[in-house]
Amino acid sequence: MAISLSDEQRKQALVSIHRFWVEELELELGGIEEARLLDFLLREIGPSLYNQGVTDAQTFLRDRLADLEASCYEPEFAYWPKSGAVRRK
Repeated sequence: MAISLSDEQRKQALVSIHRFWVEELELELGGIEEARLLDFLLREIGPSLYNQGVTDAQTFLRDRLADLEASCYEPEFAYWPKSGAVRRK
């Protein structure tokens, strides 16, 4: 699955990349270079981040489902006491 950004997300990402280069590395990149860098990061590193997110979600859901019976269990036929004694009102 290809990683894609909305137009607004892409715009914000490019602003962030530009700021990083200027403030952290004291370098200037042009808009074309910044866009190519973003495309590279989305294609090269994005899938690893996406796959890790899917794995984390699977683990979270698996843990919750494993505990489903313990947290949602209701005893059946519990009106009459198990000892066979008569229930008093």
